[in-house]
Amino acid sequence: MFDTMGASGSADDINAMEIHHWYTKFMKECPSGQLCLHEFKQVLGLQGLTQDADKYVDQVFHTFDMNKDGFIDFLEFIAAINLVIRGKIDQKLKWYFKLYDADGNGSIDKKELLSIFTAIQAINGNQSMTPEEFTNMVFQKIDVNNDGELTLEEFINGVESDASLLELISKSFDLSNVLKVIQSGRRHSI
Repeated sequence: MFDTMGASGSADDINAMEIHHWYTKFMKECPSGQLCLHEFKQVLGLQGLTQDADKYVDQVFHTFDMNKDGFIDFLEFIAAINLVIRGKIDQKLKWYFKLYDADGNGSIDKKELLSIFTAIQAINGNQSMTPEEFTNMVFQKIDVNNDGELTLEEFINGVESDASLLELISKSFDLSNVLKVIQSGRRHSI
């Protein structure tokens, strides 16, 4: 089940104390044991966003909702945390790919990447380049067959072979700030 996000086959990497800590936080924020999209946004203080940013948050939620039942349960939650905290780079790249592939067709086109990067900028603030510059640079560097779409293989191989691109993507799409919000147990309101 965890493999659908590119995470390892189990949550063994997170020890029992950490699981208990995360379970306590999860149940405090979500006593029903199932986090819906509205609660996800509320817990992370992600209300009142631009339309692009809101679509990105929806996509993150749906990517974490591995069984597609409209909720993130504790197992899905701990798999996401394991991926973000301890996931290997190829596991994270698989997850990023799935996140960028908004229509789920198995490839990322320029429109999808531009939309996601625009949304991330709306949430994280100013970046070193515009969404258009970022999208064009990514496609120029890793679209090896120049068809205007990135397959999972092109994406992973291209990003892993370019240290500056790997660093840029890792920083741009870092979700550790989301975990800090959850870990501190603070609810934000915008």
